[in-house]
Order: sequence, then structure tokens, then C-alpha cells
Amino acid sequence: MKKLFALLLVLALVAAACGGDTTVDAGGETGGDTTVAPSGDKPTIRLVVNPWTASRLNAEVAKIIIEKELGNPVELVDVNENDAMFTGLTDGDLDAVLEIWPSGVTDAEQSYFEDGSAVNIGELGTIGKIGWFVPSYVIDEHPELATWEGFKDPELAALFATAETGDNGRFLGTDPSYSQYDEQIIANLELPFQVQFSGSEPATVAEVEARVTAGEPIVLYWWTPTAAVSMFDLVNVELPAYNEDCAASQASGDGGVDCDYPEDVIYKAASGLLQAKDADVFTFLSNFKITTEDQLSMLPPVEIDGDDPVAVAQKWVDDNESVWTAWLP
Repeated sequence: MKKLFALLLVLALVAAACGGDTTVDAGGETGGDTTVAPSGDKPTIRLVVNPWTASRLNAEVAKIIIEKELGNPVELVDVNENDAMFTGLTDGDLDAVLEIWPSGVTDAEQSYFEDGSAVNIGELGTIGKIGWFVPSYVIDEHPELATWEGFKDPELAALFATAETGDNGRFLGTDPSYSQYDEQIIANLELPFQVQFSGSEPATVAEVEARVTAGEPIVLYWWTPTAAVSMFDLVNVELPAYNEDCAASQASGDGGVDCDYPEDVIYKAASGLLQAKDADVFTFLSNFKITTEDQLSMLPPVEIDGDDPVAVAQKWVDDNESVWTAWLP
């Protein structure tokens, strides 16, 4: 019995030693020597996931490639507030965020880049646009609602009213932690509307789906690229043009925003400590690119079909090896 126990122990130790050189793919099969398994000698990389689908997909793609090709374990960290995100980048608890919308960066947050706590590591490759959206049938029935002036009419505003908003129309916000200026825009343009928050991106999509199915009016904070824009045929309402004064109000937080959101050239940021922590990962994330078209190919399976973001990210990686190999150091 003692000899049998000793033999089993030796076999277990051999199996454990060999296990460090194998990986498991999305289908559950063990791989050979074509990938680099996460190593205990390499630091864990902690990537920010903001509370919207595209942010998670970006991070899932990066995680798959870093773990497979560079050998670092990767942890995805859900972060809902910019303050916590920038504090985490400053002290090294967070290593990088892959989707920053410039229109949401305040003067206080910009100071993290100025003192080197955070480092701009280049454009993501995606162009975003936040704004006010309505289903196309709203404008078909009331063409004046194609621009903000139509929303000044109390009778038209009443079309959007709910029990909670009374005589005012409801403007549907999303997650309250998002960078948004709709309450300021409504107050400064003197529109008879009240902002109500759905609480999350999925909750907003569910509400839009219910309203569109019923053919009812709805106006909401939304953005592109998202699958919902094409799925529900959403149209961007024309607000007063973005300008320098409005940009200054957005950045300073003085409450004076009365214009549209700007077009956002989305960029990435890393902790000022990341390059010293792992130069290869820093290089990889600096080279990392996800285009608008890439996001639009991944978003519908998640947002419409309900597919697992990990599986969708894995498919993108499998289908685009010639793209991401160029990002490697």
C-alpha cells in the first residue's frame, strides 16, 4: 500500500508540473505548445471594465491575447466611477482602461494625465457619438422633433410624459454614473422635460424595446456604436452645435452645458506604473486597436442575441489573428 501511495504521489507531481505548459481553449480542449500559459513569474494585469457592452468586449479581447501570447494572468475589474478608475490607475491597483470618451473627461480628471499618474496610450480606433435619440417613427409622425426646438412645445413634450413626470415629458437616462449633461441641457434650453434614469444599459434597451413594440414615443440618452441604433431604428436628434464655450462648461463642471455632445475619438489609458511593471504588456496595449466596425461586428451577438461576451471576443480573436499579431511586442 505504501508503494502504491508513493507511485500515485509521483504521478500527481509529474502531472502538475506538466500542467503549467498547457492551456484550455474556448471549447474546453487542452492545447499544446502553441500558446503561453499564464505564468506565476509574470504580474497579474488588471484591466478596467466600464458599465457598457463595448468596454467589456474590448477588455475580453485583450485578456484572451495577453494570457495566450504574453503569459500574464489578467483580471477584469468592473469600475463604475471615473474617480475610482483614475485613483486605481494612480496607485497601480488598475493597469489600464481601453475605452475613454474624451467628452466625459473633466479638468480634474485631466490632471491625472498632466502629472503622469495616467498615460494616454493612443487611440482605440473607434469613433463614438453620444446624443439624444428617438425611434424614426417619432420623427415621421412629428417632423419638428428632429431638432431640439420641437421639444420646447409643451403639447409635444406631453407625448413623452409618464405618471412620474406629470405634465413634463420623460427623458430616459441610462446609468447615472455615465458622463452626461442632459439635465443641464434641458434646464439651459428651458425644455419641459424631466430626466429619469433606467439604471443600466440593459434596462434602457429593455425599455426602448417595450416602447418601440408598442409604437410609443421615447427620447433617450444613447450613443453609437451600439447594436440598438440599427435594431430599433434610432435617430439622433439635432441639438445646438457643440462649441468651445460648451466644451469648457463640460470640462469645468460649471453647469452651463446647453449644446450637443461632441464626436468622440476614443482613446486608451494606462497606469503611469505599467511600463515598469511589464513593458511587453504596455507595448501590446499601446498597439491594441478595436475599430468601430470591429465593435459593430461584436455588439449585436451580445446585445441582441444574448451571447456570452467571452465567446464573442474569442470568435473575434480566432477570426482576426492577422490583425492582433501586429500588436504583439
